[in-house]
Amino acid sequence: MQIVGYEPKRSPPDSDEHAIVFCSDSSRVRRGDDGDSGHGPLSEITTIALEPGTTLEYTLENRHCAGVFDGDRHHPCDREAAPHCPYHTSTWVCARCTGTCLKDEMDCFETHVVYLAGFAPDTFKVGVTREWRLETRLREQGADVAAHVHTVADGRIARELEATIADEQGLVDRVRTPAKVSSLAERIDGAAWNALLERDAFDVIERFTFEYGIDLERQPIAETHLSGTVVGTKGRLLVLERQGTTYAVDLRDLVGYELERGTGDDAGDLQSSLGSFG
Repeated sequence: MQIVGYEPKRSPPDSDEHAIVFCSDSSRVRRGDDGDSGHGPLSEITTIALEPGTTLEYTLENRHCAGVFDGDRHHPCDREAAPHCPYHTSTWVCARCTGTCLKDEMDCFETHVVYLAGFAPDTFKVGVTREWRLETRLREQGADVAAHVHTVADGRIARELEATIADEQGLVDRVRTPAKVSSLAERIDGAAWNALLERDAFDVIERFTFEYGIDLERQPIAETHLSGTVVGTKGRLLVLERQGTTYAVDLRDLVGYELERGTGDDAGDLQSSLGSFG
């Protein structure tokens, strides 16, 4: 069984929705219905729901290309490069757009919004998304607070405005995983956030505050494993507790690994925090 994808939790902590890890069982295949002879046969998909309180006992084995997974179907690949080999690596050009379309033909003709997102304690970014996806996008990123500051006609205008704001207001347009891990045991600096929103450059349309049901006293250890009790998820970060130590796992770093049930010997090799010995 191989991890081929994941889906962050996109709704409030008290909802029935949970983050999910998608796994492919290449030993169980079915005939493809798309006639694409360039890939292997379709494999069966199973899911692991990352519900708080659930105990996970998996060992990560060999890692190789996760093939092609579109949310419903998976074509396996056994090439060694992980998480995807050159044949199965795709780049979303819109992520690099600053207003000059990188596609053969511009296709983002729908209402977009420019937003600000805050990550504890005081990391603030500017971003762009389609209007109807705003709250979902913010939860996917694990933002603690956010504000909708502009509404524009299409993606080109939004990207131009995003680039201008990042440059003139000294904001980043992305927050790296280590910063998000460190934010898990922090609280947002409300004074700094409010001061940002009060700048003349922004006309705040709507504010957001998010809760993820994760209450930590100290920063978790960043590790890549799938063994322990689920504390919760924040964006694509999975928080696990094992033997008194809390770990933060980037779900993206799990993609491509083969799984075996059981913790195996690797669980004893995980780093331990000082809190484990108190």
